[in-house]
Amino acid sequence: MTQQNPSNFPDVEAQLEYLQKGAAEIIPLPALRERIERSIATGKPMRVKAGFDPTAPDLHLGHTVLIRKLKHFQDLGHTVVFLIGDFTGLIGDPTGRNTTRKPLTREELDANAETYKEQVFKILDPEKTEVRFNSEWLGTLGFEGIIRLAAKFTVSQMLEREDFHKRFQAEQPISLHELLYPLAQGYDSVVLEADVELGGTDQKFNLMRGRDLQKDFGQPQQIVLMTPILEGLDGVQKMSKSLGNAIGIKEPPADMYGKLMSINDDLMWKYWTFLTDLRQSEIDQMRSDVAAGSLHPMEAKKRLARNIVTGFHSAEEAQRADENWARQFQQGSASDDVPVVKVNVSEPGLMEPTSAVKIAKLLQLVGLASSTSEANRKLGENAVSINGEKFSGKTEPMERMGESPILRLGKKSVRVEWAL
Repeated sequence: MTQQNPSNFPDVEAQLEYLQKGAAEIIPLPALRERIERSIATGKPMRVKAGFDPTAPDLHLGHTVLIRKLKHFQDLGHTVVFLIGDFTGLIGDPTGRNTTRKPLTREELDANAETYKEQVFKILDPEKTEVRFNSEWLGTLGFEGIIRLAAKFTVSQMLEREDFHKRFQAEQPISLHELLYPLAQGYDSVVLEADVELGGTDQKFNLMRGRDLQKDFGQPQQIVLMTPILEGLDGVQKMSKSLGNAIGIKEPPADMYGKLMSINDDLMWKYWTFLTDLRQSEIDQMRSDVAAGSLHPMEAKKRLARNIVTGFHSAEEAQRADENWARQFQQGSASDDVPVVKVNVSEPGLMEPTSAVKIAKLLQLVGLASSTSEANRKLGENAVSINGEKFSGKTEPMERMGESPILRLGKKSVRVEWAL
């Protein structure tokens, strides 16, 4: 018998397809289907929560993976709770760290929280978003309430968390307040009566404590949906401003566009999945078109860059950034501040017998590297771009590079003019 849908929610399969896009794990997946079916039958939206401790003033694209997944729930008609952890931020979540995290002051947290609210509404609809601060309930819990909460877990349960276990085995200190963090996050889910909680894969232990506490308080257990940790521009390490591989969501359009065009092709498809609202079936079709040769990978990347810049700025600014990038890197008319260096193609050691250019030698000749060994190291680090595309090979045919290729290493660019 076909299930009736008296509400305005999309059908179950359409919702599941959209929500599973980019999800690393959903615990338990059958329960998500059941909860969606109940929403359709009753017309009551699910309550979907994600918490963010305001530990830094600016967000980067890695932070927006969860926010965008919240938007997907919001697009489907569910209630989104954007939770600012102004109280848990005082504790400092030690996830992934082997030392105690330095807590921020109340003033720092409050200032950061204000910038968070401004930035997340570039993705979420402010009229449909419930913004909460967990100091509302954690700040009034009192010492007795904390003791009652702590009594629900054992020390051995806390040491099952990987980073705590490693520090315990290495005889590194674990402060008592750190053990309270998973309890506080779990209690957030109880107060908010969350149907679903989102988090990164590094948050699994904390997210599961919300299920434990909801069961203890007699509530239906929340579904946990986890997303992978997004790699930064290098395609290797997680996106982080401290690692210099991040794209800030407040960056100017041209900078954001240029950084997106510098990523490798494999990373491009991850960014399509995690940083856009395109359905996975549409992304898969685009990838098939690239594989079949009917769509150039650079065009797919330019579409991605325009999509993301439009979301954080505007369609007009995205188009302007696209045109400026094309002028600089594709049409050979580099901007005035990019120096031009003439290179003789007969320079010893530059050309292979097949007429391919040895890129390490070229980088040395134009002054972007002090030696070919340094150039080879930078190529291995994926730090070199040719005409705006990352390059990590050894040689490149001259005809593919064009008459006036632009080489970039780090923040330095050079336009090459071939001399015969």
